[in-house]
Amino acid sequence: MDVKQIKKMGRKLKTFLTEFDDCFARSESREKLRTYIGGQVSDLPRKSIEPIALAAGIPPRTLQCFLASAQWDEQRMRDRIQWIVARDHAHRQAVGVVDDTGNPKKGRHTAAVQRQWCGNTGKIDNCVVSVHISYTAGDFQCLLDSDLYLPEQWGDDPGRRKEVGIPDDVVYRKKTAIALNQIRRALANGIRVAAWTFDEWYSRDGEFLDGLDALGQSYVGEVPSSFTGWVHEPRVLHSPRLQEAHKRGRKRRYPRLAQKALPASEVKNLLIYSRQFQKQKWEKFKIKDGEKGPVVWEVKHAPFYRRHGTDGLPGPMHTLIVARNVLDRDEIKYFVSNMVPTASGVSLKWMLWVAFSRWPIERCFELAKRDLGMDHFETRSWCAIHRHLYISQLSLLFCGRVHHRLREKNSGESVPDGRAGSPGRLCLDRRTIFTAAGTSDNIPTGRRADCLLSATQPSSPYLPYETNPSTPARTGHRSRSIELLCTG
Repeated sequence: MDVKQIKKMGRKLKTFLTEFDDCFARSESREKLRTYIGGQVSDLPRKSIEPIALAAGIPPRTLQCFLASAQWDEQRMRDRIQWIVARDHAHRQAVGVVDDTGNPKKGRHTAAVQRQWCGNTGKIDNCVVSVHISYTAGDFQCLLDSDLYLPEQWGDDPGRRKEVGIPDDVVYRKKTAIALNQIRRALANGIRVAAWTFDEWYSRDGEFLDGLDALGQSYVGEVPSSFTGWVHEPRVLHSPRLQEAHKRGRKRRYPRLAQKALPASEVKNLLIYSRQFQKQKWEKFKIKDGEKGPVVWEVKHAPFYRRHGTDGLPGPMHTLIVARNVLDRDEIKYFVSNMVPTASGVSLKWMLWVAFSRWPIERCFELAKRDLGMDHFETRSWCAIHRHLYISQLSLLFCGRVHHRLREKNSGESVPDGRAGSPGRLCLDRRTIFTAAGTSDNIPTGRRADCLLSATQPSSPYLPYETNPSTPARTGHRSRSIELLCTG
């Protein structure tokens, strides 16, 4: 990217953000959004409120009020992001990914903070955890939704809730319940994916998998080795036999497993002892091109009936996939899918591609934190943190669209997913962003014929958490003159 292209990005950003003008009742709030996102996509080393405000020459207090107390519809912004993705980036082979990420925080006054597992540090740490879903279509990736995970200790503490402004209708929910609600919301906003994928933390929850089935969503999720089910459908009795109907004593519950039916087995034992797997030979598949060369796994698969709920009965036929790393045969992964190979054009190779497609959301987290400051927030309130997360999604969406368009322009066509490495830093000249003026054409979107949305725009039943917006303090702050360019 040359200097001319970098300067043009500022105008494109300003034009792109006009799609979100109706999320704000006042022009001042629209300008604060442009300032905030301008700081996120710039080359500032720290992208919290104070350095962004000082670089733009405005009081930090104004951006603090913008996040914490100004009246604007952040939920409509989140929905609009999804609507734009569905409108401009619809793809028949798109994949959705579910994951969560932790942001280390000091103290105990930030909303939802506590000692819990933090993926950033790889240990139990004082942090806040947010649940996300992402969207991948070819080389385009973005985050679709973000929600803070509210621990049980916070849910049952009215004093701490009031201190950080947690709404009364927000209660403790499992991460899987949060993710399922995000998927429902994305579907309502027109998002369509060929399949979802997630790690074993989510797939071990049968209610989450049942919820995806109820929504008609296909998935390929990694499961723990202790996940249970059958490779042969066990016999289920739905009513008592005639000779048993008139017997005295405690009545048996129906439907139930037949007396001679085998119990559900852990998938690690099915791999070792089931004839379905014993008679198969390992089949090698190239998963992706890694930084050190092709990544190859060998695979076996079989029909699978997962154990449902508390009654322990089998569900409909699924597929159990066992993958073993060719270079380290002690590394074995188990995946369960509600799709069946050869049915409706579904191939085992494509199911494996979905199963190993969790890396895009990890890349989104990396870029959003490293280059856009998603984890740099220093605000404490529930509303302000969510607003920061949604704005970070918006910044990531803009960068993803620019990156996607530049790759198409340079190659002359849409670039297939190479699935290797991580792109360079995403940042623009600070002066270009903060002083951009005028208009330019919208970023080309390459709209597809299979787009699933009409022109109807989404709306959200938004009620502001606070009704008394603060007046920005009119104090003078010295701004810095920045001369750096970061071109990747």
